[in-house]
Amino acid sequence: MGNSERFTGRVAIVTGGAQGIGGATARRLASDGASVLIADIDAERAEANAERIRSTGGTVSVIRTDVAVAEDVEQMVHTAVTKWGRLDILVNNAFSVAGGGLDSGSISGGATDVSELAWDRGMGVLVKSIFLGVKYAVPHMRQAGAGSIINLSSVHGLMMAEGFLVYEAGKSAVIGVTRQMACDYGPSGIRVNAICPGHIVTERQGVQWQAHPDGLEFFAQQYPVRRTGTPDDIAGTIAFLASDDASFITGQAIAVDGGLTIQLQENLGVRLAKYIKAHPDTYLPY
Repeated sequence: MGNSERFTGRVAIVTGGAQGIGGATARRLASDGASVLIADIDAERAEANAERIRSTGGTVSVIRTDVAVAEDVEQMVHTAVTKWGRLDILVNNAFSVAGGGLDSGSISGGATDVSELAWDRGMGVLVKSIFLGVKYAVPHMRQAGAGSIINLSSVHGLMMAEGFLVYEAGKSAVIGVTRQMACDYGPSGIRVNAICPGHIVTERQGVQWQAHPDGLEFFAQQYPVRRTGTPDDIAGTIAFLASDDASFITGQAIAVDGGLTIQLQENLGVRLAKYIKAHPDTYLPY
């Protein structure tokens, strides 16, 4: 539940804010009183989310943005500042390989499998996009006297999975640039943090799991809290990090993962093996 006065007078940009984690974040920041610019390559879905925000009294606008293109990101920041006079919060969430002419299959695999195009585009959306967002946002945050930047990494930035070189490298790099940027901009009152979500059931993933609820239950068994995450779980943490309550937190990579990354892997493996033995028909996506 939001606090309608938490961000009164503040301006936020959420990249990839059409749906999923970004969509929930845009709604949460708006419900907490921020004026929110949704920047997304899917302008139609972004506008649908904006209408949802307006229907509850929130202040929101939409701009079509490819976060791997410098001109788009510069225009994104310019639009927010021109419309509302300042910039206080930047959520670098977008990761849209489909928007870049790639699909998830083309960035799967190890170094001998992925193409140079897939590597470049993947790094562009995962890492360069954060560099560009911060590059154009920080001067305006300095003018405001403070700011909060939240970059979306993943548990894949903390623990590695085989066959996902591009994604693992990109999400690991997000943590590195977050820490470095926190050192650079802390003296200006600008905090920079990263969030590392576990398995979050967004609109897209929800379609898959509706067809395989047994598979989702298997995923839930991997978490100490015995459930997977929701976009609202991440949006709530982002709102906290953007708020004055987190004024002494910067340069951190916070796992919001239901405890996934704290477990002893040997014990987890045995427990899941027992679960599969008891549920042999469970759908396994990998």
